[in-house]
Amino acid sequence: MGLSSFALAVFLFVTLDSDYTSSPVYAASSEGVEITYGSVIKLMHERTKVRLHSHDVPYGSGSGQQSVTGFPSVDDSNSYWIVRPELESYAKQGDTIKSGTNIRLQHMRTRRWLHSHLHASPISGNLEVSCFGGDGDSDTGDYWSLEIEGSGKFWRQDQRIRLHHVDTSGYLHSHDKKYTRIAGGQQEVCGVREKRADNVWLAAEGVYLPVTESK
Repeated sequence: MGLSSFALAVFLFVTLDSDYTSSPVYAASSEGVEITYGSVIKLMHERTKVRLHSHDVPYGSGSGQQSVTGFPSVDDSNSYWIVRPELESYAKQGDTIKSGTNIRLQHMRTRRWLHSHLHASPISGNLEVSCFGGDGDSDTGDYWSLEIEGSGKFWRQDQRIRLHHVDTSGYLHSHDKKYTRIAGGQQEVCGVREKRADNVWLAAEGVYLPVTESK
């Protein structure tokens, strides 16, 4: 089952870092909402409409780390990701995020980071994308550079984006290739080094923290 927006807000209040309780949270109800650090979002693959997803199931090949897939249903709580700044950043909760900024995405349920490396992805043999580490355990393998497509300097809900992995230069990617065993019916998520139509994602459902920085 998925989490309602209200339940997700309560979850944030009682389980996440104390920083998250210093300002209110609210559900995004319309397009164009600015995405800020600390927001909890789902990422939708533009072409196939799956949500970026993870669960506590390891890959059977490659790194053996926690698998990342594209999930076909909107109603799933394992598709929520917390938007975090890179390590040693001065960014704070509620800051907006400019195109070209390195971000990290922390899987809400397992606390592991969206990660990539040079292992081959299970189906297509591209760059494997996994979840790895945890609270207090993160490195540059978790860094993704935000690239906004079209106009606009700051990340908003209605903008098409690409996430470019800093260490491998691979773009976060999905396609119609589906798993039959470890995650039957779910799509492969991987990294590819070329810009393609299947690299494009949009922020979808979530609970977005209000902007707190000065404009």
